[in-house]
Amino acid sequence: MNVIVVNVKTYKEGTGKNALELARIMEDVGNEYGIRMIIAVQPTDIFKIADDVSIEVFSQHMDAIDYGSNTGWILPHAIKEAGAKGVLVNHSEHRMKLEDIAFNMEMAKKIRLQTIACAGNVNVARALATFKPDYVAIEPPELIGGEISVTSARPEVIKNAVDAVREINENVEVLCGAGIKNGGDVARAIELGAKGILVASGVVKAKNRKMVLEDMARALVK
Repeated sequence: MNVIVVNVKTYKEGTGKNALELARIMEDVGNEYGIRMIIAVQPTDIFKIADDVSIEVFSQHMDAIDYGSNTGWILPHAIKEAGAKGVLVNHSEHRMKLEDIAFNMEMAKKIRLQTIACAGNVNVARALATFKPDYVAIEPPELIGGEISVTSARPEVIKNAVDAVREINENVEVLCGAGIKNGGDVARAIELGAKGILVASGVVKAKNRKMVLEDMARALVK
């Protein structure tokens, strides 16, 4: 099933009660169009949202640690206990060392968390695929949060990432991110081989979030 992943980052519009409101909108749109919806939130909001909606809640990050003396870090088991179904790993705004990514992938499998591993280019996408995440999200960092979608500015990156990931592991799906704003961008991403999209400000900061999500959902079900 095609998927829309919304990363609320630390935007005011995606924090606390605002994140919950967005999750409810995503739930409504997902049910209406038969689209899988995932919201990636700050760890402090996982329990509140997961307890309220049926869509999947992911943590925006987790640290490469196990139970122990780790003051101030994000424990994988804790986000699982809070109700998270998965986690974003290695976002361009929170990059991780290769060994920490490898640890997190193994830990996620151990405690049954789904994983979205973020890559800024095709070579990184290929490398991440070796860790067998559920998804690799290709997001050229220079286009994240911008007005021009990667599907318009650098469509070859999506196609090449899909090919590279499939060469490594056919079971790993590719998501497209960076500048995705509307249904046209979504449709193009699917044409290029992506299984879904990873979006942030284009939805979170939109004046009418439901309208934007509906436009994207329609593009996924065509």
